Amino acid sequence: MVLRPSTEAFLSTDMTVTAWETNLTTTNGSDQAIYQHYTKLILHLLTGIVALVGVAGNAVVLWLLGFCMHRNAFSVYILNLAGADFLFLCSRCIGTLRSLFEFNFVLRGISRFVVPVTVFAYISGLSLLSAISTERCLSVLWPIWYRCRRPRHMSAIMCALLWALSLLLSILEGNYCGYLVRNKHRVWCRVWDFITAAWLILLFVLLSGSSLALMTRLLCGSNRVPLTRLYATIVLTGLVFLLCGLPFGIHWFLLIWFQKYSDGFVSHFLAAVLLSCVNSCANPIIYFFVGSFRQRWWKRRHTLRLILQRALQDPPEVDEPGESLPGGTLAMSGNLVS
Repeated sequence: MVLRPSTEAFLSTDMTVTAWETNLTTTNGSDQAIYQHYTKLILHLLTGIVALVGVAGNAVVLWLLGFCMHRNAFSVYILNLAGADFLFLCSRCIGTLRSLFEFNFVLRGISRFVVPVTVFAYISGLSLLSAISTERCLSVLWPIWYRCRRPRHMSAIMCALLWALSLLLSILEGNYCGYLVRNKHRVWCRVWDFITAAWLILLFVLLSGSSLALMTRLLCGSNRVPLTRLYATIVLTGLVFLLCGLPFGIHWFLLIWFQKYSDGFVSHFLAAVLLSCVNSCANPIIYFFVGSFRQRWWKRRHTLRLILQRALQDPPEVDEPGESLPGGTLAMSGNLVS
């Protein structure tokens, strides 16, 4: 039986791979069945641990950018990206609990929304990350046009549009593919699967192309752009997604069209889910690592707010190591407020 990328695949991995109920003797009691059982159990446990850590990290970023710092062009994008990561990791925490334990009286109603929320958060995260990289690439390739012609509230408008488009795709997928309503429309399900896959491929091309162009301007040519912490943050975030976040989309929207259901495929899919959680968990770590890099911790005490400000610092650093940024403002390209 060929799985649908938006229904049976996710529901099989989240709803029927229950660690405490799997009967190892149903597949001839072979060592292979035992190995696959414990592989799935370990992947579920690792996913739950990584997701919990990521939820805490993204919650800190949301608090700092939402309530403790002045928001401008790129901090608006980072705030929304942290929101998408937080939502994705929360859905994976619930999915992991539902897979490991039969808390039907608690999770039966909530688990119904795990799949659409995961779809929504994943598409939103990739959309926002592509927008961040593309806009930064435009600011480097055409700086005069970018500074003079860029709308003042472009970041907020783009984020709202991307959230709305992601929500629309996830609702239509859920409606026609059977995980929001019981009735399933196979023809329309394939149509929306194809549209969603095409959108994700477009975002991947934008992310890869803009990241490559940005790195080229940073590393090659006579007119190289000076490396700033903001550049490092954007490049590292995009690179981690390409390594850890992309396998989830490939398994979900592409490979599953050509493969049949098997325990081995479920294990591979669970590994892709784990990598995607690692991607969402890594983003706050990247922010705080870049912000604290080459700082003299023994001479000056740095707060998380100041470290996050340094991670989004745009002008080249000419101050001495250990010198902190002003606490009230966040310097970015053109001081664009969104």
